Formats: sequence, C-alpha cells, structure tokens
Amino acid sequence: MKKLSSKIWLLIVLFLSATVLFMYIFTNFLYEQLYVEDTKSTMVEVGDKLQSIYKGGKVSDELIAQIEDYAAYSNFEIFAVRNPRELSACVPFDIDYDTLIGPDERRQLIAGREVIKIGYEPRFERQIISVILPFTDQNRLEGIIYLYYPLAKISELAKEEVILLITGAAMFLMVAAFFVYCGMRKILRPLSNLQQAVHQMASGDYGTRVEVTSKDEIGNLSAAFNQMANSIQKEDEAQKSFLATVSHELRTPISYVKGYSEAIQQGVIEKEKQGEAIQLIVRESARMERLTNELMQLARKEQAFNPSEMEPLILAETIRDVLTLLEQQARVKNIQFVQTLEEELIIMGFEEKMKQVFINTIENAIRYSNDGGSIYIESNEISKSASITIRDEGIGIPNEDLPYVTERFYRVNKARSRSDGGSGLGLSIVDQIIKQHNGSLTIQSELNIGTSVNITLPLMEE
Repeated sequence: MKKLSSKIWLLIVLFLSATVLFMYIFTNFLYEQLYVEDTKSTMVEVGDKLQSIYKGGKVSDELIAQIEDYAAYSNFEIFAVRNPRELSACVPFDIDYDTLIGPDERRQLIAGREVIKIGYEPRFERQIISVILPFTDQNRLEGIIYLYYPLAKISELAKEEVILLITGAAMFLMVAAFFVYCGMRKILRPLSNLQQAVHQMASGDYGTRVEVTSKDEIGNLSAAFNQMANSIQKEDEAQKSFLATVSHELRTPISYVKGYSEAIQQGVIEKEKQGEAIQLIVRESARMERLTNELMQLARKEQAFNPSEMEPLILAETIRDVLTLLEQQARVKNIQFVQTLEEELIIMGFEEKMKQVFINTIENAIRYSNDGGSIYIESNEISKSASITIRDEGIGIPNEDLPYVTERFYRVNKARSRSDGGSGLGLSIVDQIIKQHNGSLTIQSELNIGTSVNITLPLMEE
C-alpha cells in the first residue's frame, strides 16, 4: 500500500467498521438493559399487586378467577395455581417442574421472594421471561402466581423501521463517501502537485514552484519546498556563473602563456625581447597560481569545520606578523602603517586562516590607496568581542557596490585591469573565514576619502 489515499481510505473503513461494531454492542446493551429489564420490573410489579389480594389460608377459587379476569386484559400471561405442578396444564409449552421450582427456588418462595427465570423456548423460537410469586401462610406454600412473556427479538422491535434504517444508512454511506472523496482530493492535490514538482526538480528544472493554497502543515510544506527550490536555483545559477567566471579569468593568462611560449619556440620574438616575454609568462603564471590557490580556499568551505581544533591567538601578534609580511609591498607605494593595538585581546581561531583575513584586507587597502598615504590598524574590546578596524585613505567604493564586494569575482571598477585589480576573490575568502569563526564583517566607504573595514570576533572565554 504505497498511496497515501489508500491508507486514508483504509483508515476510514476501519473507523466505520469500528462504529458498526460499537453500534451492534450498544444496541444489544440497550436491549438487555432497557427492554428486558423494563419487562422484568413490570412483571414483578403486576405480580406484587396480584399477590397483595391474597389474605392467607387456602387459595380460593374466587382468587384464582379474579386473577384470571385480570390476565384477560394484561399483556402478560398470568396463572394462579394451588399446586405448581398444575402449570403444565395451563401453559402451551412443556414445563419441567423440578427445573422450574427446585429446592433453592422453593426456599426462596417460602421466604416470600419472587423467582425470575429467562430461557429459550423452541415453541416460540425466542426467549421467555417468567416470574413466580408465592402465596404463603405461616411458612407454608399455599400456591403461586405464574407470569410469563415471550421476549421480542431485536429485529422484531424495529421491524417497521429496519428498511428505513438500512436505506438511510446506505444513503448516508454514499453521501459520506462522496464528501470524503472530494475532501481527500482537495487535501491530497497539493501533495500530488508537490510530488510532480519534486520529480521536475530531480530532472534539473530548478525553476519549478508549487502554489501555496493553505496555512496548514501541507501549506507549510509547500512554502518550505518553494524556499528550498529558490535556494537550489540560486546555488545552481551561482555555480554556473562561478564556472563561467573562472573560465574567463583563466583564459587570458593561459592565452598569454601559450602565445608567448609558442612565439619564443618558433623564433618569432627577437632574442633581445625574449626576456620581456619570459617575464610576462612568469607574471601570468604567478597570477594563475594565486587564482588557483584562492579557488582552493573557497572550495574548503564545504569541508568539515571542527571548532575543537582552534587555538588561542594573541590578536596583536598575529596582526604584526601580517604587517611584517606586507611591509615591502607598502614601501613600494610609500605607505605607512599606523598601529593602535590592544595587547590583551585573545581569540580562538586558526592562525593561518586569520592571517589570510588580515593579508587580504590590508593588501586591498595598499592596492587602492594613493602613494604616500597611511593605513590605520586599530583593535579594542567591545562587548566581550574583539573589534579590528583597517582604514585607508584610498579611492573608496561607491555605495551601490558595497553590498556586493564580498561576492566571488566582483570588481567595483569593471574596466580595471587584472594586474592591478586582483582576482575578485579576496573579500569573499575574508567573509567566509570570519563566518567560520562566528564573527562579522562590516565595510564602510566614501569615494575619494577612503574605506574602513571592521572585523568583529568573539574573545576567548576565560
């Protein structure tokens, strides 16, 4: 049973079957508790009234006649006899006296209590209820009143209504089945649409969406599917764009290397100019190597990140190590580093990754700063977090470009050459590493005034 609709139908059938079984048990309960008990109590009440006529002594013929007269107008069959064995001549069925009034029943009658029996009588093909009440005088059984009544069957009690009941039940089941069918179609239609959408997604159609028609669990599931589809589509588009951009980025240096290598091999370039060509090949090879390394760093984003492997890092020392590495690069443009570092700041992190964050950020500051300018590096504690600010006096970033500078291969100046504009991956790597360390990155900039990069990282807990 694979279909959900089949399971629901089975549940409904089980529910209806349980209902029918309950009604059957309940009907029998009503039959026993209401009809049978009511008949029994009525017979005892009639017998008590007739018994009260007896004043003691021998049972007279007048008393017997009086009871027979009453019986003519009663719903019950009533007989009064002096000797219980005389009952066999009064009733239209066989009576076993010893079974009817045994020793226990006789003691009960002499004590003045009634005897009630219910048994099946083949002559009537039904149950017979009988009530025996005694005529006693000075602990002697002078006679009995015998009442009996054939109990009606359940089918006989409702023989006039049974056809109507069956017809009504059949019509109810048909109407219920129709509404259940319509309701199930309405409920299961979104699931069917969702199933088709999943198959379309699996075949590569990431633009598939489903209509959200309700606010229940199925509606929430449909909304979650649409949200998932949006994420998958964006990721697919980003992957295609990434591959296209990587191909574009590598095509130019490969063309340079291939073209100049073939030219040198074929002797097209004069010997005195071959050194310049080889220098260009080396530069483009270095750029391809840098781009490949940066792509590998981005690819590690999908690898498992284990925070337990982090180690305590003294932030000031890490920043100074980076400034030492970049000192020669800054000297070429006559740029000075102005440091204001708080020595006690310690974070938990990966040293190489944190150095990569500061290298990429400060390299950007050097690359886009004017000659003879300054770069300010400050660190301090704010709300149990380390705040690092790297501020330059460079060309700045337009406001419309700020939200996108951490995207892969994004360049503010599209016309800027790759030799002085970088690969467009530096800030994307910075943003990735900071997020891995549960930190945040904020960039503020004004054109021709400079850019300020603020990095916030959680301090090591004591």
